[in-house]
Amino acid sequence: MIQRSRRELIKKTTVAATAASMVPYIHSSAKAARLSANDRFTIGCIGVGSMGTGDAQGHARFGDVVAVCDVDSVHADRAKNHEGIGKGKADSYSDYRKLLERKDINVVSIVTPDHWHTKIAIEALQAGKHVFCQKPLTLTLEENLLIRAACKANPNLVFVIGTQQRSDRDRFLRAVNMAHKGLLGDIKKITCGINGSPTGGPFEKVDPPAQLDWDMWLGQAPKVDYLERRCHYEFRWWYEYSGGKFTDWGAHHIDIALWAAKLSEQGTGPVEIDGTDSVHPVEFKDGNPLVDNSYNTSHDFNIIHKMANGLEIVVTSRGDNGILIEGTKGRVFVNREKITGLPIEQQWDKDAYTEDDVKALYKSKKYEGHKENFYTCIREGGLPVSDVYSHLQTMNMCHLSAIAARLKRTIRWNPKTEMIEGDDMAKAMQARKPRAGFEIPKLG
Repeated sequence: MIQRSRRELIKKTTVAATAASMVPYIHSSAKAARLSANDRFTIGCIGVGSMGTGDAQGHARFGDVVAVCDVDSVHADRAKNHEGIGKGKADSYSDYRKLLERKDINVVSIVTPDHWHTKIAIEALQAGKHVFCQKPLTLTLEENLLIRAACKANPNLVFVIGTQQRSDRDRFLRAVNMAHKGLLGDIKKITCGINGSPTGGPFEKVDPPAQLDWDMWLGQAPKVDYLERRCHYEFRWWYEYSGGKFTDWGAHHIDIALWAAKLSEQGTGPVEIDGTDSVHPVEFKDGNPLVDNSYNTSHDFNIIHKMANGLEIVVTSRGDNGILIEGTKGRVFVNREKITGLPIEQQWDKDAYTEDDVKALYKSKKYEGHKENFYTCIREGGLPVSDVYSHLQTMNMCHLSAIAARLKRTIRWNPKTEMIEGDDMAKAMQARKPRAGFEIPKLG
């Protein structure tokens, strides 16, 4: 079973800035470096831990990182002095609002824990910044609506999501193109293998480390005691801050599934989500964990989404990590390692996968790496390949998967109104009341 964790990807990104995932935009990084000082972007990086370090290095190819921010001073100091990021010259902050006040910063990178993404992103738009935000963009279904409204209220600002599979032409784009060209026939079923969350606990309550502002780290989340395994990368195995694998790998693979099925537009989505086949590592009641010192996101699940057109999309922890697309004429399996299946072996798309096809997937822009596409869109206008609007359709399905699994039942969803229907308990889980002082702005 292939189980490449995000941690493994982070390690590769941090250790080797020229890893394969970055290759597509290396060819023109020299061009970016030759730009005059007046033309170079001025960048602020909010969240510079493990993944944030790799992303900050990537952004530094296209501009000057003049400010870094992290509630952990060790992370902030490291990024400030990193030769590939702040070079000892960047200003360092513990409060992201100070960075957003900077008039000289025109691009912001947000790589914080998931529960902070929406609030910081909306405030960055309010401050007139172009936004790169790591996935998953949101914590709740309500946040999807808030982000969309904020982006529509700021149409001249570019907003891109860190779903880099959309920039993989040899595997994911090839599979999407094959589905779009009808080479697989009518798509009947797509299976997204996203692995299950780890299990662990109970964990000991201890004092937060001196370099960490724990209250600020918690933000809108409920005030709780510090556990080492709640913080930094481990936050994603707690529903209070993330959605486990539903929003981790789900944000990647469900995205590709919807793209392949041409269901990434607002108003599309599932009408029924079956979460009865799901298991959590701790006991739940009414969708909430009954213990507070152990990982609580699902480690074993098989969630079935039924779409209005009859397509079935399965989100599962079982089997290989990757996406299996099944049509009436053929099937292909794709992940970050390979793309396989009879259509690939026989090169069904030999004459149906051209540079024009790739350009069409890139919204009429040239093919290039993920971050370079972001900066190209800032210069030229237009939506990036990983645009916020299609990502919100993905996040709808990610959050619906989690809600159905937490309640361990089937729920119904109206993709037109974007509301859960006929289940008051499930409806109540569409939003979360933020802790006082950490409210999310509502624009539009």
